[in-house]
Amino acid sequence: MRVIVQRCSRAKVVIDSKVHGSIDKGLMLLVGFTEGDSEKEIEYMVDKIINLRIFDDSDGVMNLSLLDIGGSILSISQFTLYGDTSKGRRPSYIKALGGDEASKLYDLFNQKLKDKDMKVECGIFGADMKVDFVNDGPVTIMLERENDNEKR
Repeated sequence: MRVIVQRCSRAKVVIDSKVHGSIDKGLMLLVGFTEGDSEKEIEYMVDKIINLRIFDDSDGVMNLSLLDIGGSILSISQFTLYGDTSKGRRPSYIKALGGDEASKLYDLFNQKLKDKDMKVECGIFGADMKVDFVNDGPVTIMLERENDNEKR
């Protein structure tokens, strides 16, 4: 499982010319899954994301988490996080989890965030989305949790 975490001052996702989700201060997440990912990887990521200390405290030091600031999340499914460009010029997405399974994991990921009392806005899995956000800092962190299949 891979998640790109971007600290933002605002973010929105537009689908078919309509705003589908919008947040103010918080995190914009790009979320991708691979074969073998499960609830185990999701639980690890949820805990890591909500407790990641990447927001400034009163001294301007990144010492506060999303929980500390009461921020929100915009979660966007992103199979291209598993694009492999090691051969040729066209990325291969063979490592990206197939649609039905990935959709279920994406829904579970967002539900687990909500279960932690996070305000979560989402895109629509598989939709053509336009994402607009202001990266605050800029701060961008790549998180990855290998599942047991990837470790071999």
